[in-house]
Amino acid sequence: MIRVEDLGPDLFDWLVRQRWFRAKARGVSGVRTLRATELTEGFVHATVSVDGQPYQLPLGVRKDVPEHLEHTVIGRLGDTAVYDAAQDSELMGVLLDLIADGATVAGLEFRPEPGVEIEHGVRARPIGVEQSNTSVVYGAQYILKIYRQPEPGPNRDVDLHRALRAAGVKHIAEPLGVISGDFGSGETVLGFLQEFLPDAVEGWATATASVRDLLAEGDLHADEVGGDFAGESHRLGVAVAEVHAALARATGTATLDRAGLDAEADAMHARLDAVLTEVPELARDEATPRAAFDGVRELSEPLVVQQVHGDLHLGQVLRSTAGWVLIDFEGEPAATPAQRAARRTPLRDVASMLFSFDFAALYLLAGDLGRPESRQALARATEWSDRNRTAFCDGYAEVADDPRAQRTLLRALELDTAVYEVRYEHHNRPDWLAIPLAAIRRHG
Repeated sequence: MIRVEDLGPDLFDWLVRQRWFRAKARGVSGVRTLRATELTEGFVHATVSVDGQPYQLPLGVRKDVPEHLEHTVIGRLGDTAVYDAAQDSELMGVLLDLIADGATVAGLEFRPEPGVEIEHGVRARPIGVEQSNTSVVYGAQYILKIYRQPEPGPNRDVDLHRALRAAGVKHIAEPLGVISGDFGSGETVLGFLQEFLPDAVEGWATATASVRDLLAEGDLHADEVGGDFAGESHRLGVAVAEVHAALARATGTATLDRAGLDAEADAMHARLDAVLTEVPELARDEATPRAAFDGVRELSEPLVVQQVHGDLHLGQVLRSTAGWVLIDFEGEPAATPAQRAARRTPLRDVASMLFSFDFAALYLLAGDLGRPESRQALARATEWSDRNRTAFCDGYAEVADDPRAQRTLLRALELDTAVYEVRYEHHNRPDWLAIPLAAIRRHG
């Protein structure tokens, strides 16, 4: 059996190039194999500790790597190549068959959901768009999410999908199976199989196409362009509110008192302090979020909190022929498991989506923000955002309390989202840093 750490610098170089690897800025100082299991010949499931953080690495091991997989090679041990098995359709097909069989292999459990039958032999297809995990599509039926940074204990993505499925909510993809294992710290979910929606389009792609249509027109308003998105934004608001209502019924609610609100404001200020030390460009706009966060301390009414999505934006929603679907209920990837499991106000999701409308409106102008010649385009993009933010809130208010009634808290949460995004873009996409900064100035 291979020892992953024997790949040495080749492994380090490969890790820092992966979208799902967190410690890009500081690199890698040490890797230790926690467990390596051969699932079938040439397919090793490895769990490793990278500077104390667990990562899941499905690995292919063979002497001769096909040309179409050469780009996935991590390194070589003697005359044997070790590569990213998540890109190998043949090896990924093994995972689906194991789930279909309800198999157990060397302590790894592959289980379909109760009452679910999984088809064998469906061809796997890795998808290229990745975030904090890796996904593999099987035919037109299934999609498997491989958690690259698995944590022991309950998995809120799986648990909330199960709760919503039991409640009969239509705005999710059906949960179909789970891969799990115990590595000494309790059961750990490694993979989550769900219904694949082949006709679905990501909300981000649809929204930004609408912005592009508007900017291409010289004299039309947002409600006059053929690609107007406001109707979809309204329906999305309804869908999010229905999911929130179902989560409240299924998992319960609690009340945040005065001390809890003060703690929330303190946490917002602390996040701002941290980002200011890393992103000096934020300093000129510091006063706007500071004032908004202080406003939370002045709220007089207790705040109802519950389980929410936790990382909602236009990239986390799909438009299918049946309506909007919310995906990825893990919560904020950078948060700790305890933080992700905590109950939050539903306005957290609303604020994140409203900020996402701003981001979608501005991203085509990222390189021109601040230039005098971009003022007209900026005004048109802002008009698009205003129209869709209003439509989303109108839709939400058809099902639940109008989020605009809590304007002070909503504004603070939007700015907290923007501050987080400043840090993210600074470290990952510096060419887009101007977008969240412009969103903050919008509230100034």
